[in-house]
Amino acid sequence: MALTSPKPATYEDLFDLPETLVGEIVNGRLVTHPRPAPRHARAYSLLGANLVGPYDKGVDGPGGWWILDEPELHLNADILVPDLAGWRRDRMPRLPDTAWFELAPDWVCEILSPSTARFDRVEKLPIYARHGVLHAWLVDPDLRTLEVFECREGKWLLLTVLENDAGVCQPPFDAITFSLGGLWAD
Repeated sequence: MALTSPKPATYEDLFDLPETLVGEIVNGRLVTHPRPAPRHARAYSLLGANLVGPYDKGVDGPGGWWILDEPELHLNADILVPDLAGWRRDRMPRLPDTAWFELAPDWVCEILSPSTARFDRVEKLPIYARHGVLHAWLVDPDLRTLEVFECREGKWLLLTVLENDAGVCQPPFDAITFSLGGLWAD
């Protein structure tokens, strides 16, 4: 992960980045990192696949959510790009016409890599909590773990850590169960 600017970053700074980098503005700094490695991308694609049917489309599940890959979140001065995010449709009945979201999601998921794990935990999670995100999942494809957090009174509470092939039935997606092992590239 590279910090590319000592001056306060602007939204326009993101347009100058090569397509091979993901850029975020965090606490006034432009932060970049490479596009996800295949194991990382596979984990979030398959996690999304497990959730979109039952929660976004309402197939064999309760529906009522928008589930999106890499949405651009504009949370005041911070611009974040979680790997996955979800909004309850009762809070956001329609998708915005902009290329970004100003309404904080109800759930975020970060797929950890050695180069982003510290940043996701130390810098992004507090911003999500400050903006009212209620649920966060951290997935580590190398350790084959899922950490499930709930935000209470502005602080993250670790609800559980699942590993390997455990069944996943966790908030806010606890109306279904799927195998964590399905996320791992073997």
